Amino acid sequence: MGSLQLVHLTYAGSGKPLAQIVFGPELTTIYGASDTGKTFIVRSVEYMLGGAKLTMIPEAEGYTQLLLGLLLPDGSPLTLVRRPGTNSTHLHYEDLRDLVHRPPDTTVTSVHNARSKNSLSVHLMRAMGLGEVRIRKNEAGGTRSLALTDLAHLSVVTEDRMIAMSSPVIRTGAASTRTAETSVMRFLLTGEGDPSVDTGPNAGQRRVNRGQINLLDQLVIDLYAKLESDESERDLRDRLARVKTAIDAQSTALRSADEAHREAVRERMTHARQLAGLDERLAEVSDLLGRFRLLEDQYRSDLERLVMVNEAGSILGYFRVGTCVFCGADPEHQHPGHSQQESTQLHIAVQAEAAKTTALLTDLLPTIADLAREQEETSRTWRAVKGDLEALDERIGEAEGQIAPLREGLQELLDARSAIERGLELHSRIAELEDKRSRLDGEGAVPATRPAEYIAARVVNDFDSVLQRTLSSWEVPAVDNSGYDQFNAEIRAGGRPREGRGKGVRSVLHSAFTTSLARFCIERDLPHLGFVVLDSPVVTYRQPVKSTPEDPDLPDVRITSTVVDRFYEDMLAFPGQAVIIENGDPPLGVLSEATTYHFTAAEGRPGFLP
Repeated sequence: MGSLQLVHLTYAGSGKPLAQIVFGPELTTIYGASDTGKTFIVRSVEYMLGGAKLTMIPEAEGYTQLLLGLLLPDGSPLTLVRRPGTNSTHLHYEDLRDLVHRPPDTTVTSVHNARSKNSLSVHLMRAMGLGEVRIRKNEAGGTRSLALTDLAHLSVVTEDRMIAMSSPVIRTGAASTRTAETSVMRFLLTGEGDPSVDTGPNAGQRRVNRGQINLLDQLVIDLYAKLESDESERDLRDRLARVKTAIDAQSTALRSADEAHREAVRERMTHARQLAGLDERLAEVSDLLGRFRLLEDQYRSDLERLVMVNEAGSILGYFRVGTCVFCGADPEHQHPGHSQQESTQLHIAVQAEAAKTTALLTDLLPTIADLAREQEETSRTWRAVKGDLEALDERIGEAEGQIAPLREGLQELLDARSAIERGLELHSRIAELEDKRSRLDGEGAVPATRPAEYIAARVVNDFDSVLQRTLSSWEVPAVDNSGYDQFNAEIRAGGRPREGRGKGVRSVLHSAFTTSLARFCIERDLPHLGFVVLDSPVVTYRQPVKSTPEDPDLPDVRITSTVVDRFYEDMLAFPGQAVIIENGDPPLGVLSEATTYHFTAAEGRPGFLP
């Protein structure tokens, strides 16, 4: 069940300093001198939670807005803003802690009215998931909606109610509301509201019901025919849990295989791009190497021809008679030594050309050697990359071989899950139809049975155990066998009703009842506001002492510290939120762990209102 949490209580007014208490999420203690506004804080909280009236104190003059900050069950903030003496509360779905000028998100009536659909009670009950709860209001079994004040009465306890002789369960004391008040207690302990009572169907309605029952029977038969197995709903849920576990495992394995496959594909793409670059470079080197080797062959061929030309020129120059083979001059035009001179010139020209060609060849050979080495190295790299590429192809093939069965297995599991969910949906529809049939079949022509009036003994015993454990942990004497008397709506302790005890014991029993009820509900996830506000829960308690013959009416002589210390120690472990108002100082351990406010009536913080 959802619960609320108090965030702050703020009084604001134009030109007035803020009066504010920020509540801790667990234990908050407000202590100090009398007449410092401690009880006024409790009454203000009660007023903001749907109270009809708040008696203002002189110090509150000029304050025009009361702000109560709350946290809703979903954790979102809500600020209630109410002007004193009005019956309208402004809702702001944000945390506001100062004078509010902006328009509200919603305006509701502050005090619950059964005819109103727009009250603070309706809004907060819906937020807590209790909007549809109804409780018995009279002996005839009539019911009404659960109201916010029903719960606030059992969570926010003022000082006068703490010591009052009336039961903590009873809110107004009027006989007309007693049934509703005890029904609220029953609802909190059991979590079960009271159904509305009607007179049942008439004859015509019964005939219609019989027809509806026959139709529902046929629908149930048809749905059973659609079930693919004879498994029960419980068996299907168990199998669904196993299938979901298998799906998780299969999905994990498939994701791992997919990742391995993607990684191998990424590596293969990298190697393929590298291999393409190597292929391109090999082609370039091979082409250049072929061209340069052809050039080398050309240079060498030229050198050989030059040698031949040189040798042939020498021979021709010495032995040939007639026209000069070098310059084409006829013999008559040749001077002496003409052939020798021409031969020498040819030799010089051949030598020069040979030297030039040799120099070109000398420059070309290192380039050819470098290209040959690059070709060899590139070929080796190409072969290595090619080998890696083939290995990656194998890895990809293996990964694809793993992925295929994993996907098939996962699809089979998903199909099985869908089939199970269809079966569960059919079971749910069958249960819904059978429930409708049961309700129709159970309706008669006589008034329906009135809702249960009392709480089961087992539940009361469980609550009594919590209450007795609380009193024992506080070390309250003479309160053995404490518990809730549901027939008299009273708390009994030590064999006596609470109303028959002194006001000190009454206050301790009331605070123990309130905290035990909250603990019982919170620990069992039952409905409750989630917090308690206690005004003077142990301040009036004194350790009982035996009277003496000399003075048989000897009163209590001192305030015990044992119960007070144990009370605070227990509240530090309270599972909800607690706000404690006391005159005396809490133990030092509480001051160090709780949110505390000390009102001094003098220096420091004098009181709640400046």
